[in-house]
Amino acid sequence: MSAKSAISKEIFAPHDERMLGAVQVKRRTKKKIPFLATGGQGEYLTYICLSVTNKKPAQASITKVKQFEGSTSFVKRTQWMLEQLRQVNGIDPNRDSPEFDLLFENAFDQWVASTASEKCTFFQVLHHTCQRYLTDKKPEFINCQSKIMGGNSILHSAADSVTSAVQKASQALNERGERLGRAEEKTEELKNSAQQFAETAHKV
Repeated sequence: MSAKSAISKEIFAPHDERMLGAVQVKRRTKKKIPFLATGGQGEYLTYICLSVTNKKPAQASITKVKQFEGSTSFVKRTQWMLEQLRQVNGIDPNRDSPEFDLLFENAFDQWVASTASEKCTFFQVLHHTCQRYLTDKKPEFINCQSKIMGGNSILHSAADSVTSAVQKASQALNERGERLGRAEEKTEELKNSAQQFAETAHKV
């Protein structure tokens, strides 16, 4: 079982929540240190998790989860409601960067993700979740790549292509219907003229 699956099962499932996404992180420091995916030399691993309650009305939250060295279990640390998130900073909109900042009402964290792609996936899910579950106070996303901001643009473009395909098919059917209608009219005309011709010939 992957770490994220284990976190979902241990931390969120017992509270009737489902985990939407997670990113493994380390604090950003002035002195850049290489990210250790195994955490072998560190005291713990940290994950930033995004979850939502199963009961209605659904409430989304961001939770800091830790796994201490030598332990197989996970520990829930800080949790914020999604409404408390004020700003998401992707640091660099022009390149794939694993660094990001999260600004909450009462906290500010600077992180570096295990990989830029893991951060990108987490940001896409986070952006989509904010659009879906927050009505008025949506956090500001700054210095983010367009592919991150389009977390659900993949879904939109798929929906758009399906819609346009349906429209095209519908248009084709309408045109075909019109052509069939015209053909039927022509057939009726021919039938009538043939009938008249037959009647005229009969009279003659």
